[in-house]
Amino acid sequence: MMGTIRLTAAQAMVKWLSVQMTEEGERFIEGVWAIFGHGNVAGLGEALHGVKDILPTWRGHNEQTMAHAAIAYAKTMKRRRAMAVTTSIGPGATNVVTAAALAHVNRLPLLIIPGDVFANRAPDPVLQQIEDFDDATVSANDCFRPVVRYFDRISRPEHLLTALPRAMRVMTDPANCGPVCLAFCQDTQAEAYDYPVEFFVPKVWYIRRPEPDQRELAEAVAAIRASERPLIVTGGGVIYSGAEAALLDFARRHNIPMVETQAGKGAVDWEEKLHFGSPGVTGTGCGNQLAAEADLVIGVGTRFQDFTTGSWTVFSRPGRKVLSINIHGYDAGKRGAQALVSDAKVALEKISAALGDHRFADPDFAAREAWFATTDGLFAAPKGNELPTDAQVIGAVQRNTGKDSVVMCAAGTMPGALHVLWRAAQGGYHMEYGFSCMGYEIAGAMGIKMASPGKHVVCMVGDGSYMMANSELATAVMMGIPFTVVLTDNRGYGCINRLQRATGGAGFNNLLDDSYHVNPAHIDFVAHAGSMGAQVVKVAGIAELEAEMVKAKTASLPTVILIETDPMPGTGAGGTWWDVAVPEVSDRAEVRAAREGYEAGVKRQFLLN
Repeated sequence: MMGTIRLTAAQAMVKWLSVQMTEEGERFIEGVWAIFGHGNVAGLGEALHGVKDILPTWRGHNEQTMAHAAIAYAKTMKRRRAMAVTTSIGPGATNVVTAAALAHVNRLPLLIIPGDVFANRAPDPVLQQIEDFDDATVSANDCFRPVVRYFDRISRPEHLLTALPRAMRVMTDPANCGPVCLAFCQDTQAEAYDYPVEFFVPKVWYIRRPEPDQRELAEAVAAIRASERPLIVTGGGVIYSGAEAALLDFARRHNIPMVETQAGKGAVDWEEKLHFGSPGVTGTGCGNQLAAEADLVIGVGTRFQDFTTGSWTVFSRPGRKVLSINIHGYDAGKRGAQALVSDAKVALEKISAALGDHRFADPDFAAREAWFATTDGLFAAPKGNELPTDAQVIGAVQRNTGKDSVVMCAAGTMPGALHVLWRAAQGGYHMEYGFSCMGYEIAGAMGIKMASPGKHVVCMVGDGSYMMANSELATAVMMGIPFTVVLTDNRGYGCINRLQRATGGAGFNNLLDDSYHVNPAHIDFVAHAGSMGAQVVKVAGIAELEAEMVKAKTASLPTVILIETDPMPGTGAGGTWWDVAVPEVSDRAEVRAAREGYEAGVKRQFLLN
C-alpha cells in the first residue's frame, strides 16, 4: 500500500497540476499567471515558488488581461494545453470575471484560482470581503458561477482530491470545454493534510473524438444527397478538432463551396478555389451570394452566431435546411437544425465515405474572382493626403506579412474589416469575436506568441480598445516576447459611431470630439507605449507603414506602429443586415427612417424562420 505525503493544500494543488500531461508528453497547464495579494500570496505564493522550475509563474499587470493572455494561448494551442490564473480575493478576483465569460463563450479552457474568504470565518469580515446579508456562504467569487463551466470552493484540503480531477475533466472535454473556477479559501491554502502519494502520479489526459449516432449520420448523408446547392459554414470546432485537412478533402471531393466564421477563419487557406470568404454581417459579396442560394447549410463546428447568419436573414432561399455538425448537442440543435452530434473530423470522414463519388455542380467561381478584384481596389493606398481607411491599413499589413504570420484582433472596427477582407493563410488568423472583448488584443497577442514563438504575430487594435487595456505591453517587454501592434487612431470608437449614425442617431459620446470635454483630448500614444519599453513609431501614411512592418518582423521587443485613420468609412464592400433594435418613437427624422428599414428587416427575419 502506498503511503502519504504531508503538504499544504496549496502545495498539493501545484504539485498535482505539474504532473497532468497531454498525449504529447507536455504539461496540460503550461504555467500560472499571478498577481499576489493577501488572499493568495502566503499560501499559493509560497507553493508556486517551490515549483517555479517545473511549473513557471508569470507576473501580469492586470488580472483580466493576464487571463486574456492565457485564453489566447489555449486558443492557439487548439485547446490541447492551457494556463492558470491566480488572484487575491475581492477586486483581484472579480477582475477576471470578464475574461471567464470570454472563455465560456468561446469554449476555451482556463483554470482560475482566486483567493477566497477564510473557511473558518474567524476574522470575518476580512479585507475586501463581500458580505451577503442573507447568505453567509456567498463570497465575491460566486460571480464566477454563471460564466464558468465548473465552479468549486476549496474550503477543506481534502476537497482537492475530487475538485482537481473534475476541473481537468471539464477543460479536456471537447463538448463541455470551458473555464473552471476553484475558489481557494486563504486559510485552507495554508492548512496541511496527508495526501495519498498515488494522487501525484503523472496522468495523461486524452481528448476524446465522439463518434456520430448511426441514425443521425444516415440522415445527414441523405440530406446532403437530396440537396442541389449545399454550402459549408466552417466554425471554430473544425480547428479544435484538427479537422482542417478532413474539411478540405470533403469539400474538394464533393465540390462543395465553403464560407468561414470568425472562429473558423484560417482553417483553410484563402487561396483554395472553393473558399468563398465569410457569410453574414461581415460577409464577402461572393460568400453572401452563395448563402442566399444555398438549399442546405452545413454548419461544421459553428454555433451560428448572429453575425454569421445576418441575424438569420442571410440564408434566405425558401425551404432551405440547416445541417449542424457539432460536438455538443446544445449547439447542434439550434434553430431547429438537423443535428449530427460528433467530432468534426470523424463526422466529415464518415459522411464523405458514405457519399462516395457524389459531386455537386460548380459554384460561381467568377463571383469569387470579382470579389478579390474589388478588395484589391479597397486595399490600394490613398492617392491624396487624406487619412487612410481601415481597409487601406489592412491592405498594407497584408502585403507585408506571409504564411508565417498570424493576424489577431478582438473588438471595434477591425474584426469586421478583417473577417471580410483579410486573406488568411491556414492557421494565420486569431479573432476573439465570441465575446468581442475590448482590451483582449495586447494581452492576446502575447499569449499567441508564447504558444507560437516561430510566428510573426500582428495585433490590429484601435485607439479605443488600446486605451481599455494596454498594460501587458510592459509584461511582454519584461519577458522579451516580441510581436507587432498596428495601432489605428481614429480618435474614438469609430465602429460604434458608424452604427449609431446608421440607426439614425446623432454622433454622440463615441468619437472624442463628440463626447463631453472641457479640454480637447490629446493622447500621445508614442510616449505612452514607449514609456513601457516598447519600440514605437508613428507613421505618416501607408508607405511608411509598409516600411515599418518589414522592420518589426525581426524585432526582439514588442513594436507599436501608430497610424491615424479616417473613422467614417466602413469596409466598402460585402455585409448584410444585422438586427440592432431602432427606437420605435423618436423626434429625429433619421431615426424614424431607420426604424422603417429595421421593421422591414425584422419582417424578413421572421418570414425566413
